[in-house]
Amino acid sequence: MVMLSEDVHIEGQDASFLLGSLFSQDSGVKPRAVYRNLSPAELYEKALKFEPGTHVVSSGALATTSGKKTGRSPKDKRVVREDEFEKDVWWGKYSPNYDMDDRTFLANREAAVDFLNTVDRVYVVDGFANWDPELRFKVRIITSRAYHALFMHNMLIRPTREELQAFGEPDFVVYNGGAFPANKYNNFMTSSTSIDISLKHREMVILGTQYAGEMKKGVFTLMHYYMPKRGVLSLHSGCNMGPAGDVTLFFGLSGTGKTTLSTDAKRPLIGDDEHCWGPNGVFNIEGGCYAKAIKLKRSSEPDIYDAIRFGTVLENVQFDPVTREVDYDDGSVTENTRASYPIHYIRNAKIPCIGGHPRNIILLCCDAFGVLPPVSKLTMEQAMYHFISGYTAKVAGTEDGITEPEATFSACFGGALLMWHPMKYAAVLP
Repeated sequence: MVMLSEDVHIEGQDASFLLGSLFSQDSGVKPRAVYRNLSPAELYEKALKFEPGTHVVSSGALATTSGKKTGRSPKDKRVVREDEFEKDVWWGKYSPNYDMDDRTFLANREAAVDFLNTVDRVYVVDGFANWDPELRFKVRIITSRAYHALFMHNMLIRPTREELQAFGEPDFVVYNGGAFPANKYNNFMTSSTSIDISLKHREMVILGTQYAGEMKKGVFTLMHYYMPKRGVLSLHSGCNMGPAGDVTLFFGLSGTGKTTLSTDAKRPLIGDDEHCWGPNGVFNIEGGCYAKAIKLKRSSEPDIYDAIRFGTVLENVQFDPVTREVDYDDGSVTENTRASYPIHYIRNAKIPCIGGHPRNIILLCCDAFGVLPPVSKLTMEQAMYHFISGYTAKVAGTEDGITEPEATFSACFGGALLMWHPMKYAAVLP
């Protein structure tokens, strides 16, 4: 531990780093206590001591709650209109990118920073996005909750000790002040929740939601902007590989089966949700998996079930208060119960998470209304059409306010996360 003043100190790995090496002078972040890159065991201790509603369940996983918001809030996501980037971003009636000006972004950023400066402890997590070392992004998470820190420790690619010592300035920073509400009367606000991304500042600000998935999807949104500029297609898909090196992609919205289908004991797992496809093949963006836990059973999904152990975060599940056995059939809090675990918790995960060019592409339409045949083999032209149009359904609980399957058209099977127009992604399809 390094004492910087009477009420400011840094604990955790590399405690010799001074506060200024973590937070730039103009960030305004001056927290009372900073815990940087704590181990899962240390984060367990902090969460159990300071976060009500957090428990260790019988499997060893950390069970916690995300508060009122138990899914993403896509209608509260904002992208700042900035001269350098405005012409690239997809705007308009059918776009998922609701705009915001720089002044409002900075006001929300200041609100998040002010909140982080008032809480008793702040957690910092440094990690990487993208397994391809030539396309790697350094990401820093700043949050008030140990549960959020453990979640992103799982979901980002974890640096080695040497890589942490040489981490330097991040390429992207997430200020998670989600326990503090946005001012819903400010310009561009529609509620007390706001998730804001600035490409110029390379920052994300979260207010009014403690749902951890917003951080994960924020990093993915950033990759949806920068990867096409490098001639690489960003993919909302699972991915695995057969014994002969045959790679399969599984496209689909959250909750449509990507994690389940890509986690196959006979096929090494490359990743369950976020990938890129470039000239050399595919690679995972993340270092972990984020599986739906509702109705989870070992008999049908043994690898996912066994991955729920010490170090895993369980969100919004119910469990027996005495035995601490989780009731995975209980969706009384939300149908969107989730498990976050490092990808190496899957026994046959392929590390590093890189594969060749896909041989098979599966579009998980999740057709809740019987419009399409159960299975169809598509020509190249048909596949391109369905990739761009993205007929599918939103699954209950994955987004705020979705309680029943809802038919939708989600371009590239990830429309809520796109930054460019869908045709841009089609243009870089290898």
